Amino acid sequence: MGLITAAVSSVSGSLADSWKEVIEPDEMSDSTLLVKGVAIKKGSNKRGTENVVSNGSIIHVFPNTLMLLMDGGKIVDYSAQEGYYEVNNSSSPSLFNGELKDTLKDTWERFKFGGAPSQRQYVYYINTAEIKGIKFGTRQPVNYFDNFYNAELFLRAHGSYSIKITDPIKFFTEFAPKGTDRIEIKDLSEQLFNEFMDALQSAINQMSVDGVRISAITSKSRELSKYMAQTLDADWTELRGIEICSVGIASISYDDESKALINMRNKGAMMSDPTIREGFVQSSVAQGLQSAGSNPAGAGSAFMGMNMGMGGAGGFMNAASQTNAAQMQMQAQQAAAQQAANTWKCSCGAENTGNFCNNCGSKKPAPAGEWTCSCGTKNTGRFCGNCGAKNPNEEWTCSCGAVNKGNFCNNCGAKRQ
Repeated sequence: MGLITAAVSSVSGSLADSWKEVIEPDEMSDSTLLVKGVAIKKGSNKRGTENVVSNGSIIHVFPNTLMLLMDGGKIVDYSAQEGYYEVNNSSSPSLFNGELKDTLKDTWERFKFGGAPSQRQYVYYINTAEIKGIKFGTRQPVNYFDNFYNAELFLRAHGSYSIKITDPIKFFTEFAPKGTDRIEIKDLSEQLFNEFMDALQSAINQMSVDGVRISAITSKSRELSKYMAQTLDADWTELRGIEICSVGIASISYDDESKALINMRNKGAMMSDPTIREGFVQSSVAQGLQSAGSNPAGAGSAFMGMNMGMGGAGGFMNAASQTNAAQMQMQAQQAAAQQAANTWKCSCGAENTGNFCNNCGSKKPAPAGEWTCSCGTKNTGRFCGNCGAKNPNEEWTCSCGAVNKGNFCNNCGAKRQ
């Protein structure tokens, strides 16, 4: 039993009168994975198939579907190409691959002899379009070690992902529940969800190992899809014929302890800047003055209390301001020193900080004693700081007494030691 392509013109022409029936897929939605074929009689609606596909019947294959022609438990032919096909019991399998990968034919060789022969022919249709909008969410916080914060943080992630059946024969024989006429994504959602969340945990851990900051995960959907595809490759692609197409993260939230650690780290980073610290000190003083002026007991009483408080805390605030000022001055001096170190005077008399003179355009001269190694690194010492090679321009004395600069003596040819 096999398939032969039916002429499209005959579908709507007079030759259609000779066809016994047309097999089409039962109703399918965007979330349908598999349905059984149903027979359409002339002048009637779709009805349940009688599990007999007569010789000469026409099978209609729609876009983004793969049709399996079955004889009992045996797959006798398939087509992933849109069109009309006539069942011919005397022909051999045609195997219309469509746009699916050639590995589909390898899978066919594995499963075509499965099951016991019978006279019960029927048709299955498998959806090969991308199945979108499959929701996921972490039931428990997922641990994530962030190198930036140097802490074990915990996050929750919610979003959706999409899958595609890339090897329909493998999906049908290895994963689809047997004896069913219809499979919706919801029928497999619990199993897929559990496996997906295990893979998500592994993918997130791998992103942690690769140094991705926890705050950047929401912008890494494409990378996360690749991590997921690699993690699920063995279980879903190789064993079940399913691939992850995309993973979209709608939201990421942290548990309370992680939020506290992140806030503490961020505040500490801000307060390490002396200009921010000094601004905090001055704003605290200004806020105290403002509060004193609006005190209902009278500004005089408030300022008296404030003066008493300032007497006790004034020393600390003055010391803090002096420390901040000293650090700001040190930063300014370091910046000035850095700028001075980068300043050079051109032969035309102009002073510059860049690599070229802003007056005549001459290139900045190389520092005295600077040399470029064969690896491309610029150095000033005797050895390359990148590869460890000796400075080829450095003078050396050969055992014969000759003074040289290269790697070989220009007098006796001995190699430089």
